[in-house]
This record gives sequence, C-alpha cells and structure tokens, in this order.
Amino acid sequence: MSEPFEEANMCFACGKENPIGLKIDFTVDGDSCTGEFTGTENHVGWHNTVHGGIIYSALDDVTANVLYRQRRKAHTAKCEIRYRNPLQVGETVLLTGWIEKEKGRLVILKGEARRKSDGILVADCEASFMISK
Repeated sequence: MSEPFEEANMCFACGKENPIGLKIDFTVDGDSCTGEFTGTENHVGWHNTVHGGIIYSALDDVTANVLYRQRRKAHTAKCEIRYRNPLQVGETVLLTGWIEKEKGRLVILKGEARRKSDGILVADCEASFMISK
C-alpha cells in the first residue's frame, strides 16, 4: 500500500501542509521506501552545505515511511546516522529505506541518502522502530 492511513499533513519531513517542512514525497514498494530531497538556502548548516539535522530528518522519515505506508503505526526508538560526504545546497539526494529484520514489536530498518547526480553516498543510517500496540 502506498497511501498513508493517518493524516500526516504537518509532518516536518513529508507533510504537504507544513509551511516550513521538507515536503518529501515518498513511494513504497513492499519493504522499501524511496524519495528525493533537494536542500535550499533554508537548510544550510555551514557555507552552502545542507545541515546534518536536515539529512537526519530525511533519513529518519524514509525509514519510518516504510512502516507508515504499510499501515503499521510505529515510533523511532533509535536511529544512528553516519555522514559520509557533504551535500551542497541545490544537490538532490535519492533516499531509500528498507526493512532489515523484525523481532516481535521491534523492526530494524536501514536507510541511505545518495547524490542523484553521481550516486555518491552522503549518509546512511540504521534505525530501530517499535510497533505500537
């Protein structure tokens, strides 16, 4: 299923009605989720480089949306990110999140952000989500 089951219009990462949000459009195919994001001058951390917190938000949301778009309500328990290369303002990243494994209510997902222009890895993460009872 690719349609959300609860309204998330004000989500910072994917909410279409959030005036200061990233407005990332996600697509789910089975156990993986994809999206694209292009940082602007509003997302700068240092000298034309997209802030790491913005990249973190995009990765957290691409992993969360794997479950959300499957109509599984869950919350981030932990997310570890590793920054590999800088992302300049105006560069687009391709975001991918996927399920690695599940045990009971715990789901482990991985995500990555790669520059669209050359496929270079900008950042990757491993996230744990707890399925709500």
